[in-house]
Amino acid sequence: MHEYRVGSVVMMKKQHPCGTNEWEVTRVGADIKIKCIKCNRSVMIPRIEFNKKVKKILTY
Repeated sequence: MHEYRVGSVVMMKKQHPCGTNEWEVTRVGADIKIKCIKCNRSVMIPRIEFNKKVKKILTY
């Protein structure tokens, strides 16, 4: 099981159009809200989909 919480930085499998694949978790629940480290764009993803798309947890 993945271990992440608000403030964790994760690496996603696909790159964001701005050129980075590092995101900060800003909300945890049924949906996960993540914010791009480079351009500050926020996205909400269902937890199941997020768990499939996350590659690595960089910081807890």
